Amino acid sequence: MESQFTFDFNPVSAIVADAVGRPGKRTFFLQARHGADMATLIMEKEQVAALATSILQLLEELEKERADLPAVEEEPAAPSLREPLEPAFRVGQLGLGYDERQDLMVLIAQAVPDVGEEEQDLAADPVSSETVEDEDNDPKARFYATRAQMRSLSEHALQVVAAGRPDCPLCGRVIEPEGHFCPRTNGHAFPLSL
Repeated sequence: MESQFTFDFNPVSAIVADAVGRPGKRTFFLQARHGADMATLIMEKEQVAALATSILQLLEELEKERADLPAVEEEPAAPSLREPLEPAFRVGQLGLGYDERQDLMVLIAQAVPDVGEEEQDLAADPVSSETVEDEDNDPKARFYATRAQMRSLSEHALQVVAAGRPDCPLCGRVIEPEGHFCPRTNGHAFPLSL
């Protein structure tokens, strides 16, 4: 049976979430390698932050529930993104799990669904009795990685996310390099800049 995944790396030799560009103009990537094969996916900053947090939560749960698991070894350092940075697809959904048999964490990424012509036609004509094919045609990637690799990915990703533009402590909006007018001050304060 043919794999339903565009990329199916079991296990990865390296996996990293990182960004390229200056704060405010950064592009976030998830990249996994398996020998000579490489998959580069484009992500949103919020997805990277949520993935990093979810990995740490799953690792914590595994440590509590599975006392028999060996401790997570320290990875020397997070790998770097490799060129060429040509993303295969933009990530729409992420799933995270654990494969007990292999003692590997599993990350599944699915592309943002491509709204094809058929779906647009159906949206325009809701009376049509045709059914739309499910999302099995959308690209997907499945990456198996050690707990140490995933911890390293998570810790590095959190550093990358934190290195962006700061958020305003009053309104939560991003503070641009040239400053920020905070609506919470009702015009009674000068624009904030950090």
